[in-house]
Amino acid sequence: MKERPDRAGTMEFEIETGAAVLERTPGTLRAMLSGLPPAWLDATEGAGTWSPYDVLGHLIHGERTDWIPRARIILAQGPDRRFTPFDRFAQLRQDRRPIDELLGEFELLRTGSLRELRGWRLTSEHLNLEGVHPEFGAVTLRQLLATWVAHDLGHIAQVARVMARQYREAVGPWRAYLPVMDR
Repeated sequence: MKERPDRAGTMEFEIETGAAVLERTPGTLRAMLSGLPPAWLDATEGAGTWSPYDVLGHLIHGERTDWIPRARIILAQGPDRRFTPFDRFAQLRQDRRPIDELLGEFELLRTGSLRELRGWRLTSEHLNLEGVHPEFGAVTLRQLLATWVAHDLGHIAQVARVMARQYREAVGPWRAYLPVMDR
């Protein structure tokens, strides 16, 4: 077997490479969640953990209040470049709505976010501009946008993991070959 080179963590952030993932997230979640019964949508990994439904609500809240709004702060380069703190749990206080309604809202919001992002025609100089994160201090636009992509992928993995774990006992001895069951 031919050995592959280790490329873990070596990719530089580029707008179109990142946008290629960001534009697929709504469709990926639609394919995973649309039409599923509550047993799947409301499943968690235990007390204090999020269901697939909660994750989608979190992504919608982030689309409204995090990524693009923070990028605007950085690009404005005004005297105050501090980000408004992000409420990671806001979705848990929202009224319950049908999953397909949430998926549609997420698709519309993401489409608008990507349209705005691409419309900025960002250069390397733009990507190196800084804002001030409430916890981390100075961060670049490049870091913010790379985090947006990684954040999406992390939550897609979370949804898949939460769903897979619902069959943790049902798979019997195959659990030994399914690391997703114990992560």
